[in-house]
Amino acid sequence: MTSKISEQARALLSAAAVRSRANEAFALTESGKLEGWTLNLNALPACADFVAEVVRKRYPTLDVPFHARWRHFVFGGRDLWAEIEAERPWRDADAKARARFDLAITSVLLDAGAGAAWRFADPSSDLIAVRSEGLALASLRLFEWGAFSADPGDPLRADAEGLARLDGAALADAFQARSGNALEGLEGRAQLLNRLGQTVDARPDLFSLQDGPRPGGLYDVLKARAPDRVLPAPIILDVLLEALGPIWENRPSLDGVPLGDCWRHPQLGLVPLHKLSQWLAYSLIEPLEAAGVRVVDIDGLTGLAEYRNGGLFVDMSVLTLRDATVRAYNVSDPEIVAWRSLTVALLDRIAPLVRERLGVTAEQFPLARVLEGGTWAAGREIAKRKRPETGGPPLTIHSDGTVF
Repeated sequence: MTSKISEQARALLSAAAVRSRANEAFALTESGKLEGWTLNLNALPACADFVAEVVRKRYPTLDVPFHARWRHFVFGGRDLWAEIEAERPWRDADAKARARFDLAITSVLLDAGAGAAWRFADPSSDLIAVRSEGLALASLRLFEWGAFSADPGDPLRADAEGLARLDGAALADAFQARSGNALEGLEGRAQLLNRLGQTVDARPDLFSLQDGPRPGGLYDVLKARAPDRVLPAPIILDVLLEALGPIWENRPSLDGVPLGDCWRHPQLGLVPLHKLSQWLAYSLIEPLEAAGVRVVDIDGLTGLAEYRNGGLFVDMSVLTLRDATVRAYNVSDPEIVAWRSLTVALLDRIAPLVRERLGVTAEQFPLARVLEGGTWAAGREIAKRKRPETGGPPLTIHSDGTVF
């Protein structure tokens, strides 16, 4: 972080801050003092049973990969990104890592909830995908086609110029969004990538150390932070929060510093969550390790405050809204801010229970595997059982395409 950032702002821009505030929310809820939610910890063991059952069903050998965007590029055993990557003659491992960063960053930023009606029919494989997998597939094809690159001779990249020129109409066309196949938050997604392009161009110290301005330039920054080729995972998030802070619109700021996915709550104050940034941090671990940088302290990151993990705890009656008459919320509403923060705290508490049921240690099964195996998949499965017509979350949340 730069010396210009105040200590107060700095304190909110880390995984440790997310976990600390989540524990405050948990303590208040456990004592019955947090408005909006009640907590039933007696339901947590049954929830852990369900998660462990889902893990064993999906990964019978317990060989669970990390929760990362790369999982969503695999369909029917085919790793579509690996196929694309294998056809490209890469100059060196660093060039490949920058391209992987470009893809991960753009794809994750496009990963907010798609809505129940949207689907993507892939013209290259005849696959039809929905929700997060559909967004992953659509964004992968967009990247493969060179939509984020200003260099026709180098399509597998994203750069400042390519990102800045993307508009909502082009994104709608690429994502097949139209009447009857609506994609939530379409304009918000396009504008987010535009702001990414502007930010990339404005910070050569972060994005242009070894190449022209591109999101993948963060690889060089992180590599430099690991002189012995070992990098603690929380540093990935620290760099992302500094580098990408300006791209988030209509978010709180402190001393002029944008705080990103951080929201005000009447009892908790500013609540940092950093869901997409942490999802991205998890997704950058594999490109770093493939390039020879060993990532450690992965549990220094937190669980993800999103509607699949959070929905799991609501649908399994661990969390209950005190007022069930409200049908829809904004992401900034106190109930949603608290729900997301409580989700982080509960993920920390369910992880050891899941490991116990699977007979694995924390070293063998870090939180990134619990999420993948895991709570995210279990949240989706219980949602389908509870709401088979949509499979959506238990709460309706208005999204601008940059949070859910």
